[in-house]
Amino acid sequence: MKSMFTMKGNICGDKIRLGRAMHQPPLTQEELAKKIQLSSGLEVTKVIISRIEKGERHVIDQELRMIAQALNVSMDWLVGDADKPDRG
Repeated sequence: MKSMFTMKGNICGDKIRLGRAMHQPPLTQEELAKKIQLSSGLEVTKVIISRIEKGERHVIDQELRMIAQALNVSMDWLVGDADKPDRG
């Protein structure tokens, strides 16, 4: 069994990329980062979004919540536990 500290990647990167594309209008990584910063105050940059999407960076629960809110999707959808992206 792998420790979460030795596992690579994350399970939400592809869905974040898809969520950005589905957003109306579509968001760039930089626009998503700014939207998260403005709504939450979290220090998020385009580089962080890129690394998350590539599976090079883990995502903490608070970040996942803020990303879901910025994309207007559910956290369950971001982690593959829901078929539809809508919240609720």
